Amino acid sequence: MYLFLMSLSRSTKQAFWLVLDTALVPICLYLAFALRLSTLTPFEYTVPSLWLFGLMSALGLGVIYATQLHRIKLHALERNAMLRIGVVAAALMVGAIVLSYLLDAWVPRSVPLIFGVLLFCALLSLRMSVLGCLAVLATLSAQKIPVAIYGAGAAGIQLASALRQSTELAPKLFVDDNPALRGLIVTGLHVQSPDVLRGLVERKKIERVLLAMPSISRERQRSVLASLEDLECEVQVLPSYVDLITGKSAGADLRTFSPDALLGRDKVDLDSPDVAKAYAGRTVMVTGAGGSIGAELCRQLVGTAPAHIVLFESSEFALYQIDRELRPLAAQWGIEVTSHLGSVTDAQRVADVMSQTKTEIVLHAAAYKHVPLVEENALEGARNNVFGTQVVAEAAMAQGCERFILISTDKAVRPTNVMGATKRMAELVVQDLQTRSTSTNFSMVRFGNVLGSSGSVLPLFEQQIRRGGPVTVTDSEVTRFFMTIPEAARLVLLAGAYATGGDVFVLDMGEPMKILDIARRMIEMSGRSVREKGKGDIEIKITGLRPGEKLFEELLIDDKSLRATPHEKILRAEETMLSQIEVVGMLKELSKVLDSSDTAALRRLIANRIEGFPLKVQNQS
Repeated sequence: MYLFLMSLSRSTKQAFWLVLDTALVPICLYLAFALRLSTLTPFEYTVPSLWLFGLMSALGLGVIYATQLHRIKLHALERNAMLRIGVVAAALMVGAIVLSYLLDAWVPRSVPLIFGVLLFCALLSLRMSVLGCLAVLATLSAQKIPVAIYGAGAAGIQLASALRQSTELAPKLFVDDNPALRGLIVTGLHVQSPDVLRGLVERKKIERVLLAMPSISRERQRSVLASLEDLECEVQVLPSYVDLITGKSAGADLRTFSPDALLGRDKVDLDSPDVAKAYAGRTVMVTGAGGSIGAELCRQLVGTAPAHIVLFESSEFALYQIDRELRPLAAQWGIEVTSHLGSVTDAQRVADVMSQTKTEIVLHAAAYKHVPLVEENALEGARNNVFGTQVVAEAAMAQGCERFILISTDKAVRPTNVMGATKRMAELVVQDLQTRSTSTNFSMVRFGNVLGSSGSVLPLFEQQIRRGGPVTVTDSEVTRFFMTIPEAARLVLLAGAYATGGDVFVLDMGEPMKILDIARRMIEMSGRSVREKGKGDIEIKITGLRPGEKLFEELLIDDKSLRATPHEKILRAEETMLSQIEVVGMLKELSKVLDSSDTAALRRLIANRIEGFPLKVQNQS
């Protein structure tokens, strides 16, 4: 329920509040008559004044819309919002007085005053009630990490207040070694002795301890941390105010890097009712379900109310993690979840899973995607990315699936590395199958770099910053298109809704960003400074382009092929493809290359078949 409410578009939420607020106007006016006349059924007096109720409702709609009361974000309900509610109540109270006087209606003088007070209380109470319900639903639906705050002082109280707005952490209690504080309830949390931590951690009631005592000495801090060393949970330290100001806080602070903040552009709003329509009641199979994109696809699928989510993954640990996370969420929606271990190159296993689960939609996220690793293991990269895609796509067609969506990459456009080339070959396979498919709709989605995914610059730079540097950038001029994991996953789901067959979908991500700028921004967001001319905290080191790496990436082979979709930020490309004979020949050659384990022959094959791929990859400058 919580995920559904949060997934509603902003316009839908605003319309909801506009209707509710307007409905409160006649209700409060009726209650004002009832209170003034001391009866719950003042119909004898209100029926002759029904026109007043209609006029007040219309006036209320106008005043609420003019003051933009319905646009106030619920979680930002504070003094300014309450003042605006007061303005609305006062304006409508005056309106009731003026209307009753001008139209000579029988309205006791105290009714408009009572109405104004009731309306203010009702508008405020409604918001507080909804906020409370959302908090309860969030607690029930979210898999928040339970944390204990060590230190019940001012810093701990502020931290607890901030964490209550977090979607990741849930404060459960304070612990403090001051006996005078034990047994107290501070901001709704009990203060207990640090001795209780071991038992809570062992019972998984607490998974993280946050030390919020920034004013204590270094010696005292080391002593506290030493007492927490043998706890089997993560311990983080809130840095001192001096360290925050000077940027010297060690890598144990609570600051995290938000992909949204690093984008340098507004987050793309990909909310659309088309998503829910396309997946509701369907059986959806996600290959590579334990990966960064695959896992986010599964999370977002829950909000579209499919009948069954089929998780397919070759990594046992990754499958265990997403299965453990997804089942409680899916259970609340009555969605079946099944988990299947297997490789996408195992045709029999893939076919069996699709047949057993009666798969209707396939989201193919399984791939080897790390450029340097695939460059060193080119044969396995080709086997998994090309033949794995062929196996899953052909199984989907044999099963009679409605849709098959391939997750590709901007590195597939005029690729200079094996990973990008194998993804382009996978696209050609899918395009070819579309020409022969009578029931399955095949489409592809190309991403830029996904911030926060495994192998992206975000976790790498974050780790380097925590170590104190240097942060490594291959070239000062290298640029990339960037998007967040939620944007990438939503794009896949929308592509499935908009696909007509053989389409390539891309997201309008604005201008590409320099990796060097990302590095600088992350260093500054961590509270440190870039070391330049011997001054600063963390050095940025230029290491040189890696084999197969390009200075810039492209999203389209032919920009002239772009077509619009129902969403202004999503574009469809109709690109040229190989003939069926050419695709069959390419796959036969690839099979021979893999059988002979000839990496040089693989590169020759790619150079002959894929536009832009150099036979001998050299560093570019």
